[in-house]
Formats: sequence, structure tokens, C-alpha cells
Amino acid sequence: MKTDLIPRRTVLKGLGAVMALPWLEAMGVQTGWAAGNTPVKNAAPNRMAFLYVPNGVNMDGWRVGAEGALPTKLPPILAPLAGVRNHFSILTGLAADKARSHGDGGGDHARAMSAFLTGAQPRKTDGANIRAGVSADQLAASRIGDRTRLASLEIGTEASKLAGGCDSGYSCIYQSNISWRSATQPMPKEVNPKLIFERLFGSGSDAERKQRDASRKSVLDMVREDFRELNGRLGADDQRKLDEYFTAVREMELRIQKSGTEGQTKLPVGALPPKGIPESYAEHLRLLADLTVLAFQTDTTRVATFVLANEGSNRSYPFIGVRDGHHSISHHGHDPVKLAKIQDINVFHSTHLAYLLERLKSVKEGDGNLLDHSMIVYGSGNGDGDRHNHDDLPILLAGGGCGTLKQGRHIVYQKETPINNLWVSMLNRMDIRDVQLGDSTGELKKLS
Repeated sequence: MKTDLIPRRTVLKGLGAVMALPWLEAMGVQTGWAAGNTPVKNAAPNRMAFLYVPNGVNMDGWRVGAEGALPTKLPPILAPLAGVRNHFSILTGLAADKARSHGDGGGDHARAMSAFLTGAQPRKTDGANIRAGVSADQLAASRIGDRTRLASLEIGTEASKLAGGCDSGYSCIYQSNISWRSATQPMPKEVNPKLIFERLFGSGSDAERKQRDASRKSVLDMVREDFRELNGRLGADDQRKLDEYFTAVREMELRIQKSGTEGQTKLPVGALPPKGIPESYAEHLRLLADLTVLAFQTDTTRVATFVLANEGSNRSYPFIGVRDGHHSISHHGHDPVKLAKIQDINVFHSTHLAYLLERLKSVKEGDGNLLDHSMIVYGSGNGDGDRHNHDDLPILLAGGGCGTLKQGRHIVYQKETPINNLWVSMLNRMDIRDVQLGDSTGELKKLS
């Protein structure tokens, strides 16, 4: 039976494991922020996530027509999002000016990713003397990161490179890192779902975690004693919510274990087996999406970046019939065959965005759900991959932002409006105010 209130930061602990909890009724009143910048009791915290896709998109398959309500029939690239059409908007007219050359010549892929969240011109160097700017996610982490166990989460499917030259004299660092703690310190992303899971739920020494792995015990086994004590203090609704959460965690463990064994028999002699990275790119993306949901659900972090593939990625997509490298065909020269293949890749990516948004929507929280209490951006620092333009970017903004965002629309801004104005608008909705971020000139209008 429900008794004393439980602190919001309550965690379950065990040998080599720590589990944050989802919001429960037994945690009592929360205070959040809603439209009008007013504090609201029992409101969930706001979250923000930035999803990046490389090489721009086939803009003819993205455009939604005139400003106003989204059309009944969405364009091909957005069609997979029909089930959440009232939970996102398309923003047209935003530009990443600092991704342009400004006299530095080639290197649009390197600049596209490094300037996307920073609004800063990266220094052209393929050596150690790198310089970009602080990214929006890390500005948020520096201001509110102390409210959660992890200040931020940086994930992706392709590893961050920290050395070497990749793009017309630019360091590989620039086109494989979207998150920057400082002008000279990128935040490398984690690509291994197992290691991300350990970051969310692991604790203790490496030896303790290895002991748990060796015994093939679930993280749930390690916290079972704490769980039993807590469960006896909860009402029926909270017990059901906790059971659903534990089921989701266990399913995640099993999927990671399974993915870690895929393809091992195909490895050459002496090669190391995978440790949680699926052979399937689609499953990799789904695991990362589900881990993002768990991180937000448990309030382990409120800030995340999720790179679906590094900028300039030449990954092929044979599982959808595209055997050409993505970057190679992005230089399409208006070839309709190449444009069709690019659109197929874009649809594949947007299908996984739809999966993430549906998952967030499915998790109940207070009077709403996680999608209501999040701001999810999806886009690229390139517009058309052939032109390498950095204006008229393909940008989608999803989620309710705790009541501060009005969705289901196509919003058109004046050409050359800095995309960093969007980041400032989102930071303000996280109660992070009076910030100057890169080339931002203020808040975006028409979002509420």
C-alpha cells in the first residue's frame, strides 16, 4: 500500500548495477515549465534530442507545399510519419551559414556536421589544431546536467574519428562529431548498444560488471532486493508501470545479447567478436532509439544526440535495394535513377524516426506521454547533397515541449534564418535563457 513519498531521484542498486526509475505517482508533485514560461505543478521535465542524417535529402520528396497545416497526404520521405502527423512540424528557410566555405574552399561535409549545433565556423585543419564551437546540446548539459545522473548522451551508428584528414583538408573530427563541449573538445559518440546500456544502468567496478556478464545475470537480478522493498510501498498503478519498465529493460538486454552473437561465425580467425553491435543496421538504429527512450523515461538524462550516420557517409543500403554508396549517389547530377535511390535511403531513415516518435508516444507520463514532454529535431546540415547547399535545410521538429510547441504544421521562415535560432528557442523551453549560441540572432517565432 502507498505510504511515504518517494524522492524523484530514487534508484535501485545492486552489484555492478544501478537503475533509475520512471516517474511514479508515489513521487508526488513535480514542477515543470509550460507555455508562457510559467511553472506548472505535476509537469514532467522537458527533454531535447537532436537526430542527424548525412548528405542532405532528395528535397523533391521532402517538401510539403504551402505554409499552414501539414497536407493530408505527406510527401514520400515523410509518409512513414503519418501516424504521428499531429506531433511534428516541418520548418523551412533555416540555414547553417557557418557550414559554408567563407573562403576556405571545399569541405562541406566536415562543416555541415560541425556547424550544425554550434553555429561556428570550424577551423580548416587536418591536424591537432581543431576549433569549432560549443554545441546546443552541451550548452544545455552544462546548465541542467546536474539534475540527472548523466548530463547528456551521445550515440550513433558510426564511430567518431579523432584523428586524420577526411574532407578537403578538414580533420575527420569535424564530420564525425556533432556534439562539442568546448571549441576544441568534441564529445565522441558511443555506437555499441551494450556499452550505452552499461552507461545507463551499470555501476561499480569493471570487475563487478564482468562478474555479472560472466554469470549471465540480468541487471534486474542485481537490483531485485531493492525492487521488492520499493514495490511494497507502491500503489497498483505504479506497480504496473514499474513492471512495464522492467519488462522493457529485460527485452533490451536480450536484444543486445542476441545482437552480440550475430555474425560471429563469419569472422576471420583471430578477429574479435562483436560486443553488442548488431550486424543489421536497422536493428542497430532500433536499439539506439529504444535506449534513448529508456534514458528519457528514467530521467537519466534530458539531453541526447543521435547520429544515424556520419556526414559524408558512403554506407550502402542493399537491404532496401540500394547497393551504391550514399555519398556517391548524393552527387546525383539530377539523374532520376540516383535521385530515386537517395529518396529510398531518406525513407528508410524517416521510418526509424517514426519508430522513435511512436515509442516516445507509447510511454505514459503524468497526464501525457514522453513525446508530449520532449523536443526532437531531425535533419541535416546539407540541403541537397549534389549542391552542398546549407540553406533551406530539411528540418523536422517533433514533440510537445511540455505544452510549449504547436505541431502538425509547415512553418516557413525568411531565407537565411539561422538554424541556431531554433536551438535558442529550444534551450529557452528548457528554462535555459539569456544564451548566445554561435550565429543565433534570437528566438524563432511561430513555434507555439
